[in-house]
Amino acid sequence: MWWGKGDDWRRTWGYDFKWTPDHRTKEELAHLMYSYDELASECLDILDEISPPPTPAQGRDKPPSSDTPPSSEKPPSSDTRPSSETPSPQEPSSGPPPSPEPAPQPTKSSPSPPSHRDYHTLLKTHHASHPSLTRLWTDLTTIPPWADPLQLARGQAVFYRYAGPAIVGLTFQSLLGGMGSYRVVETLSRTGGFGVRVARRRLLETFQHILLVTRDIDSLLPGGEGWKSSVKVRFLHASVRRRILQLAKGEGKTGGRYYDVAAHGVPVNDLDSIGTIAAFSSTLIWVSFPRQGIFLTSQEKEDFVALWRYVAHLLGAPTEPYFASVAQARAIMESLMMTEIDPSPTSRTLANNIIAALANTPPSLASEGFLRAETRWLNGWELSDALDVPRPGVWYTVLVGAQCVFFMVVCYASRVVPAWDRRRIEGLKGRLHRITVALAGGGEAAHEFKYVPSLGVFTAREEGGGDKVMGEDGVERRNVKALAVAGTAMAALAWLGVRYASRMFQKM
Repeated sequence: MWWGKGDDWRRTWGYDFKWTPDHRTKEELAHLMYSYDELASECLDILDEISPPPTPAQGRDKPPSSDTPPSSEKPPSSDTRPSSETPSPQEPSSGPPPSPEPAPQPTKSSPSPPSHRDYHTLLKTHHASHPSLTRLWTDLTTIPPWADPLQLARGQAVFYRYAGPAIVGLTFQSLLGGMGSYRVVETLSRTGGFGVRVARRRLLETFQHILLVTRDIDSLLPGGEGWKSSVKVRFLHASVRRRILQLAKGEGKTGGRYYDVAAHGVPVNDLDSIGTIAAFSSTLIWVSFPRQGIFLTSQEKEDFVALWRYVAHLLGAPTEPYFASVAQARAIMESLMMTEIDPSPTSRTLANNIIAALANTPPSLASEGFLRAETRWLNGWELSDALDVPRPGVWYTVLVGAQCVFFMVVCYASRVVPAWDRRRIEGLKGRLHRITVALAGGGEAAHEFKYVPSLGVFTAREEGGGDKVMGEDGVERRNVKALAVAGTAMAALAWLGVRYASRMFQKM
């Protein structure tokens, strides 16, 4: 029983919820650790066979460094092309799958993955040449009967209507707080893409994908830019999974020295994919938004869940029953918070690297102190302590509170004035896209296999640049102004209230 609410109530990481038949225990979710997007993995191998990737120049392998910016990263060289080696499909069960057959032991270096591969174009070109390719292409180009384009468009509008709190929630709770998932970080740490020098760019590339799938309905439906981006991300996930499994097998029969499939599940498995979609949808609706003073209407919740259910379909993530309704979407999020969040040392490394990577950089120019305050405001003190996020000063917490007030005024005003809402949404679409592309280096994210897992490469914790003097154009300066305006308004209202009460007293 929690605070007298009843035996069916649970509390996890400062979040209270009522357990229902839609919720799932750790044992009920365990089989999803060993299932994955087999169709994409199979098609990845088929496309590499139909159109072999170019063989890199001969030379000694050099594992990519987490300190090297993506623009200068080079994939390891090899004279052989990797083939996909994944565990045999497993029937749902609560235990790990049988140990995969060991691959031939590497001699001097591990196999190198293909680089600069546009698998969307390859699939489009060759989809008629193999039944599996045809099946995947048909799945991707057929709109499911439950996906209503009008509702998907409304879901896209929800994102931009609450763009400010959505971006803060995605950054500091969905992504940074999501590092508390002890299994997922074991995959992320092996890509080397969350060192301080490259983490910011990696987050911007992820955000580009979010902007593309939310831009407009034409972008999201088959043939659109958001749709193409989702296809590329799906193949990227399959490439990461194949590479890590190859390296794990190359270490020996157990594979335990590099990646333990029995303990952590298949890399980028179904449970991870469900968790990602929940983090981008359910977590915003029921955790991130409310903690910033934003509460969606019932229709907005339905539309936003429907949008991300369709994105899940494109990415090869399970959608039934986990996102079939608003109630199911909330239940799977709460189940994962209860069963998957358990920060490890790797979790603490990646979470703090994200803060260090974002500190004192455009467009927010926010100090580490302010970013830590945002992290604690969104994730709560219990989870933030477990992630080893240093406690900020009171002043930074006050500024985050002022930011929430600013968001509430802007977002609720937009919601009640439809004409302004439409103009604001259209303006934000172009502005956010231009800013994100510029910050990422001026080019669209290709979602290539740049952060290549290699033996001996793990992300290490790094220190950022520390706090700075408040910039003229930074988010902290804006929040100070919002705090001053709010304080002035409250003082004026209090003064008017006192005058009114005084006059009423004199009349009496």
